[in-house]
Amino acid sequence: MPIGTAVRLLKKGEWQKAHAIVQEDASELGCWAHGIVHMLEGDYGNARYWYRKAHRMFPMEVDAKAEIAALATAIKESSH
Repeated sequence: MPIGTAVRLLKKGEWQKAHAIVQEDASELGCWAHGIVHMLEGDYGNARYWYRKAHRMFPMEVDAKAEIAALATAIKESSH
């Protein structure tokens, strides 16, 4: 599952490689991951755009690790 690979890359801080994967995924989870990529990049305007596409609120406190963990949980839950 490519989104799972993207999450593993995000956990390692390899957001550029993760970006190549998530920009091909138009699902809500893919858009959320895309938002996290731009959060890590420091491009908060673009991150907010992708969060809106994912139908998620942009976090008040930017905490990429917490967002990555929440995304990983959501992916696990969606695969059951």
